[in-house]
Amino acid sequence: MLLVILVIYSAWISPFELAFLSNEQDALFIIDNIVNGFFAVDIVLTFFVAYLDSQSYLLVDEPKKIAVRYISTWFIFDVCSTAPFQSISLLFTNHNSGIGFKVLNMLRLWRLRRVSSLFARLEKDVRFNYFWTRCTKLISVTLFAVHCAACINYLIADRYPDPTKTWIGAVYPNFKEDSLWDRYITAIYWSITTLTTTGYGDLHAENPREMLFIIFYMLFNLGLTSYIIGNMTNLVVHWTSRTRVFREKIRAASEFAARNQLPPRVHDQMLSHICLKFKSEGLKQQETLNDLPKAIRSSIAHYLFFPIVQKVHLFQGVSNDFLFQLVSEVEAEYFPPKEEVALQNEAPTDLYILVSGGVDLIAHIENIDQVIGKGVAGEIFGEIGVLCNRPQPYTVRTTELSQILRLKRTSLMSIIQANMEDGRITMNNLFLKLKGQEIISLMDPNTDPGVILREWLDGGPLRDPQSRIGCQQHNPNEDPLSQETKELQEIVMKNEIAKAHEHSQGNRGIYNSLLSYGNRRPDDHRIQFSEPQDREGRAAISSLSHYKKAPNLNNSCCTTDKEVLTVTKKRVTIHMPIPCESMSQKWVGKLILLPDSIEELFRTAGQKFGGCNPNRVVNVENAEIDDISVIRDGDHLFLLDNESQRNIVI
Repeated sequence: MLLVILVIYSAWISPFELAFLSNEQDALFIIDNIVNGFFAVDIVLTFFVAYLDSQSYLLVDEPKKIAVRYISTWFIFDVCSTAPFQSISLLFTNHNSGIGFKVLNMLRLWRLRRVSSLFARLEKDVRFNYFWTRCTKLISVTLFAVHCAACINYLIADRYPDPTKTWIGAVYPNFKEDSLWDRYITAIYWSITTLTTTGYGDLHAENPREMLFIIFYMLFNLGLTSYIIGNMTNLVVHWTSRTRVFREKIRAASEFAARNQLPPRVHDQMLSHICLKFKSEGLKQQETLNDLPKAIRSSIAHYLFFPIVQKVHLFQGVSNDFLFQLVSEVEAEYFPPKEEVALQNEAPTDLYILVSGGVDLIAHIENIDQVIGKGVAGEIFGEIGVLCNRPQPYTVRTTELSQILRLKRTSLMSIIQANMEDGRITMNNLFLKLKGQEIISLMDPNTDPGVILREWLDGGPLRDPQSRIGCQQHNPNEDPLSQETKELQEIVMKNEIAKAHEHSQGNRGIYNSLLSYGNRRPDDHRIQFSEPQDREGRAAISSLSHYKKAPNLNNSCCTTDKEVLTVTKKRVTIHMPIPCESMSQKWVGKLILLPDSIEELFRTAGQKFGGCNPNRVVNVENAEIDDISVIRDGDHLFLLDNESQRNIVI
């Protein structure tokens, strides 16, 4: 900051000394040399100041690189602007500073680049108001231009052979005898009237030198005036742009409501929302968060919303990791009074948590809107539609200015899929609330929460949602598997084949058996995700669990998931070598239900492949199996008899 003050002093004194001080002043001579000394020290220190590389954006602190960069850029200009030309002039002009050395002193104006850099930093500094910083810069530029023009024009008049034929001599013939202050004020007066194009006519050019200078000065004023007016206009327009845009939105909303003959209530809601957005636009909470990296957004969301989400009844008992993932996905919104947040019977897309304010829960019953409940800060709504895959059961309307956290259904489902145990706790909390409130019309409280949770993970409900509410006749021709479940099943099967091929590693016999793995027709089964890890420490993505229908399903009504589905035996694929015309053997496979013992597995294989007597079973990893319990659902088993063991090597 000290150097900036010294730069301002240099910018003022250099033109002033050139024009008005014909003789050397001892006081100014000492001050100028002290100022030059400060800048000489700054030149030395610059060789040790690290800089930011413009290409790699890394801080370079190596002295050699710093020196090379400084010498190749601003070093020469800094030396010329700091050299003591006044002291040098005394050696050649017999204690009288000549005009040539005074002109060299004008090189000190190079230091003004520091002021330019200062204003550039201040404009980006949030501690200073941008409007006033910009105005200060424009005023400073204007005053410096006026000062320089006044000094140069007086220098022309002072050096002219006939003082009476000058712009100031025509009015004040003995102007050189006047005080320094009067002459400087007169020059400033002429400069300002010319800059503003006022031109009173009392001071005007009297000789060609002055005319030529004034021509260039007025051309310069055109550019300077345009620069100042453009910047001031931009600042004023920016200052009022928010109000202008707000009024345009209000007008557009009113015209839209009138053109489409919207009800007055909807029109008022539109205007209230626009007004609230205008008043809270300075907050820009969500816009600010969206511009930040995900890690910073998560930290801010955890600080702001974690205590609120933690107290919500739906998430009581879940892990902190689950809550942290939830708060990272929520979005905060503001709603004015009497605005509808969610509508009855709309698709369940979002879950809402009330942070502040209040809402009414309104149901449309017998063509009348009835308030069935109220929500206060800390409560949640929309969870029935989101978690039970049902349309929104009621309308949510604010009663006062409210801040609400919104969580998308897709985000919630993804988090629950990654945290199955927390998902079960969440569903249990929902059912406990429904049972406590006896909301029979929304869902049967006796339904097992695991039913809905598993239906989520299957890509959608296996039954119509109304089947959990009222009794409906089951369609016997309906395929219980959704299309998403079939596609996921095929992916899992293909992954098993790829895994077997990976472990074979050149074993052509087993590899051929895998190539013969044909398309399977899916039986009554469904996909069930599991969390345990396999032997390699990787979380198992999914496993196929097979169910069979309980008897009298067509006649059953409002049954639980445990009554509808019962677990059956594991399904495995067995492979046996079949002799071909060539010396090699061909492997074929069959899909069977896993028997209860190894002996029964050998007998079943003998029946399936006709006359074979296997006495040994291995898996795709060439590990012999002697216990039926270690076989997993979906495994590929290779059965060998004595003859096949002699002909192939597993």
